[in-house]
Amino acid sequence: MNVRTSLFSVLSSARGPRELPTPSDPGQVALEASELRVALGGRAVLDGVGIQVRTGEVVALVGPNGAGKSTLLAALAGDAAAASGTVRIDGRPLADRPASELALRRAVLPQQAALSFPFPVEEVVRMGRAPWAGTVREGEDDAVVAEAMAATEVAGFARRPFDALSGGERARVALARVLAQRTPVLLLDEPTAALDLRHQELVLRICRERARAGDAVVVVLHDLGLAAAYADRIAVLHEGRLAAEGPPREVLTEELIGRVYRQPVDVLTHPGTGSPLVVPRRDP
Repeated sequence: MNVRTSLFSVLSSARGPRELPTPSDPGQVALEASELRVALGGRAVLDGVGIQVRTGEVVALVGPNGAGKSTLLAALAGDAAAASGTVRIDGRPLADRPASELALRRAVLPQQAALSFPFPVEEVVRMGRAPWAGTVREGEDDAVVAEAMAATEVAGFARRPFDALSGGERARVALARVLAQRTPVLLLDEPTAALDLRHQELVLRICRERARAGDAVVVVLHDLGLAAAYADRIAVLHEGRLAAEGPPREVLTEELIGRVYRQPVDVLTHPGTGSPLVVPRRDP
């Protein structure tokens, strides 16, 4: 028995019957947090944050270092315990669903992709299918894995060991694993951080494609230009609170960005798309 078969067998035998996700109407609230407070080391990293994410949209979380972006994403995923407040997925609190059912509803891309064993790339991507083992959708595995690898442009090195890849290649393989999980909610933490210009654009196009297909996508970004170009809504976090939330044109103002980032900026208009461009103000 190979590693993948063994892994899937263990996962299947450990699970009882699961409630599979059902398609949602466009614009339906897929994920929401209300009055969310998360404390780490005795300090409130998030304090009273509320946010909704709807099917068919990309929401970008932006803000300076330490603002609470990754903590909010982890709380939305159920990976960071909340001191107070509620996170709901499909209208039910995260705590009401077992981990096996959560894995069918949301997929999480962490900042760092690490594995303890030198699995081939294709096996790493196939791990994203583990939650569907033993369900009626298990038969889709091969097609879904191939589609995810093609979308992220990693099929060309499917047999290479994961630990032999560059940082950018690992990041794309990790994203392929998340896409292969085929959940209606995607939570991506800085998916463009290790990527070159071409692949940054590729990743955000994938986010838009998943939203058009009906998924709800939350992505943590540092690049405000990417957020403006690809997100339907931007949530700006500042010192653990939500400083602003809304369409890019409304949120990315010189006053707000200058205050939150403590850096004067000019907000210009992209000549082709009309989306805002945030440029640091520099002395001549």
